Amino acid sequence: MGRVGPVTLVEVARAAGVSTTTASAALRNSGRVSARTRELVEQTAARMRYSPNTAARSLRGARTGAIGLHLPEILTRSEYFMSFVLGVVDEAGAQDLDVVLITGRHAGSDGRFHRVDGLVLGDPLATDPVAARIMAADIPVVTCERYPGPGSAAGVVLSDHGAMLTELLDHLLAAGARRPALLASSSVSDWGATLQRAFLEWCRGHDCPPILRELPYGATSEVVRETVGSLLVTDPGMDALVCAPDGSAVAALPALREAGRAVGTDLLLAACVDSTPQQHSDPPITAIDLRPREAGAASARLLLDIIAGRAPHGTEQVLPIGLDVRASTRGG
Repeated sequence: MGRVGPVTLVEVARAAGVSTTTASAALRNSGRVSARTRELVEQTAARMRYSPNTAARSLRGARTGAIGLHLPEILTRSEYFMSFVLGVVDEAGAQDLDVVLITGRHAGSDGRFHRVDGLVLGDPLATDPVAARIMAADIPVVTCERYPGPGSAAGVVLSDHGAMLTELLDHLLAAGARRPALLASSSVSDWGATLQRAFLEWCRGHDCPPILRELPYGATSEVVRETVGSLLVTDPGMDALVCAPDGSAVAALPALREAGRAVGTDLLLAACVDSTPQQHSDPPITAIDLRPREAGAASARLLLDIIAGRAPHGTEQVLPIGLDVRASTRGG
């Protein structure tokens, strides 16, 4: 008897001897698939005359075959957020879906988003008008960290940043620091506000006068260096500096050296967001590993689970994070 119906992705995967996720990633040229496996899957799909089936996407709970992703344009220079984007794309590709980048031009005044079935927001800002319109729209939204403005997300992926900053400060204390300072991110995001609260609570608990300076989002390296230079003048007894904004720890190094401070001995330096430059700076900088790619993938996965009815509205998932101790906080 002849075949009834089109070839499915499951059948292609079975014939190629790989998982359905791997087959999907190979055919979409996404994900971590070796060249040999990709070639095998492509040849198998061609031999079986496979073509993507949009109806199958509908069975998984999607209507357009795409999800949206919004990040404030001011954050696109951040290595963290670029890794977060890759995580979202990884997960969407593994489920044979597209990702649409949502900017102000997509967020119409009617509050509707016709091209996507749900949206991911990465660390949304209370001051971001696009995020506000997205949160008010009649569409499932998953945020990485809580949205500090009005409205509630369908799901949230979050980490215990307060506890991790406390662990970092305890490490600095054990390494000999007694007057740490925080170069803080703006409190218009849940992450930034959480770090500021945790720092102030730690200082109160250790009878330590808080030294805190807040930087605006998107602050340039010049602004970081000027702020650090001012801190060194107003608080010369500062013996540790924790930098919250992505990239600010590396930007602070020149100002510290110009002031004659030896990083890793008489002044300890750490970051709340890890990055490649920090791992290879001189000295390498201690940092909190936020696992951005995993956070992006987890956010996309939760959104798709909510769309498909596999997870209830209001689901919150915790993503573990860690501390990577390097030479900048070994102490002298």
